[in-house]
This record gives sequence, C-alpha cells and structure tokens, in this order.
Amino acid sequence: MDSDDLGLFGPGSVTWKVHDEPVLIVAGLRSLYLQALHPRAMAGVAQNSNYRADAWGRLLRTATYVGTVIYGTTSEAEAAGRRLRALHARMRATDPTTGEEFRIDEPDLLRWVHVTEVESFVSTARRAGLSLTDAEVDGYYAEQRRAAALVGLDPADVPGSAAEVADYYRAVRPHLRMTKEAAETALFLTAPPLPWKRLSLPARLGLSLGPPRWAYLGVAGTALGLLPPWALRLYGGLGLPTTALSADLGVRALRLALAALPRDWREGPIQQAAKNRAARLTAGTT
Repeated sequence: MDSDDLGLFGPGSVTWKVHDEPVLIVAGLRSLYLQALHPRAMAGVAQNSNYRADAWGRLLRTATYVGTVIYGTTSEAEAAGRRLRALHARMRATDPTTGEEFRIDEPDLLRWVHVTEVESFVSTARRAGLSLTDAEVDGYYAEQRRAAALVGLDPADVPGSAAEVADYYRAVRPHLRMTKEAAETALFLTAPPLPWKRLSLPARLGLSLGPPRWAYLGVAGTALGLLPPWALRLYGGLGLPTTALSADLGVRALRLALAALPRDWREGPIQQAAKNRAARLTAGTT
C-alpha cells in the first residue's frame, strides 16, 4: 500500500541523509549554472521553456519533482517520471552550431542534467558541513541511478561513484563553452525578478536594492563560487568577488541559519509525509 511505502530510497539511505539539508537550495542553483555551459542542453531549455517569464514557477515545479522522487512513494515517483518522459518526448530543439533538429530527451542530454544535479547536491552538502564518508558519496551516486531511470536513462550508463563522475566531467568538458545563451542565462540566474515585493529602504536614501535582493545575490554568489574550478573559469566569475573559500564559508553559514528555522519552514509537505510514514512503520515494528 502507498501508505506503507517508503519510496525509492527510504530513511536508511544516503539520499535521505543528503536531501535532509535545506541548504540544497544552493545546490539547485549551482546545477543550473553548470547545465547552461552545455550548448545543446542550453538550446533545449531556451527553445522549449518560458523560464524567463515564469522562473519561479519553473523552479517550484522542478523542486516538486525532485521532492517526489526523493520522498514520494514508489508509485508517486514512477508517475512523476512517466509525466516527465511524456513531456520531454514531445520536445524538439535546433542545435545552435549545426542547425540540426534534435530531441531534448537524447540520453547524452539527460545524462548531463542528471549528473550536474546529483553532483551539485552531494558536493554542496559536503562543503556546507554535512559529514559524509567517501563510501557514502559513492553510495549516493549509486542510489541516484534509480532517479536516472525515471527520466529514461539506462542506469548502467550513468556514473555511479565519485570516480565515475570525475571521469564523466573530463569526457564532457571539451564540449562545454561559454555561449551567448549561457551568459544570458547565468546573468538571469544571478539577478532574476524576485517573487515577492521588494523590502526596499526609503527611496530618498538612494538605495535601489532591498534586503531580499541582496540576500539572493549572496546565495547566487555562493552557488557560483561552489562550481568546479574549470566551470568557474569558463564563466570568468561573472564579475562577482567569489572564491572557493568565501563560497565554503557562505554555504556553511547559510546551513547554520537554515537549521535554526522551524521544521515547517525547512521541510516541504512531501518530505514531512515521508518522515511520518517512516516513523509510523518504525513504531509498528517495535
């Protein structure tokens, strides 16, 4: 029964340990910076998405999908995967270099998105201070092959360890570059329109950026600084004064701040429901 199902992973998994970290919001932004460096993947997004007009709606839908895969029941995760595969199957884009039309659910593109996401999640959690052994990191990548299967990938073709992820990045790096679309997307990610009213100080003070904007810029700068050195070099830092050290300090401070928030602020309803199911099952076996 769904009410007794702990989903694809469960409370004993490395996946639940990693995704229990609210600071992974920074990881999601980091992965988007990485994904934009792949010209073909960037073309697929730009030609099939209204992300500029509905940036926060798209972010919410992506977060809901990830939450369902990580914390939903098995049937909920599989249903979410079917919907995503059906959506991707209808989409086409044109290669900006060759002019070739391609499907956006090509395995190479799906693999790029998957790897950048999971690598961003686990590396950000670790740099934020979550204690993870090398074996646990490898375990996380192996577990995430289940998520890769939901989008249509063959798990055997997906990196399942830190060493395999490093090898994958080395193989794909020659195909990455800073295009006009990547630069525009990165700048948009760094300073998007915020979804709430600006809490600006009185205009007579001459300040154009309110606290929410400054706070978001801090998060964006941290996400950028957490990129692998080779990716950060492609971006040229976007003019932000970020370093690996400042990014590490920033993400650790943010983790501490988020940990102090009430549970209802730190955890979404899907995650809370999963923990309640796990607690109920644990109580029933004692």
